[in-house]
Amino acid sequence: MKMNEVRICEKYALTVGEAAAYFGIGEKKLRSMIEEYSHRGLFIQNGVKYMIKRKKFEDFLNEVDVI
Repeated sequence: MKMNEVRICEKYALTVGEAAAYFGIGEKKLRSMIEEYSHRGLFIQNGVKYMIKRKKFEDFLNEVDVI
């Protein structure tokens, strides 16, 4: 790990690729969830790039039984 890198488990927001690796959910599924749950405040949009709020998404996953 490089000196100024932050571990995924410590990041506030994750890219779709990082979130796929961290949560074990495919990128395609995450992108469809971004569209479906955009009203819940789980995601940040920066231009065309989406970031997933790690802690809020973890809390969301703890609430649901099926994704």
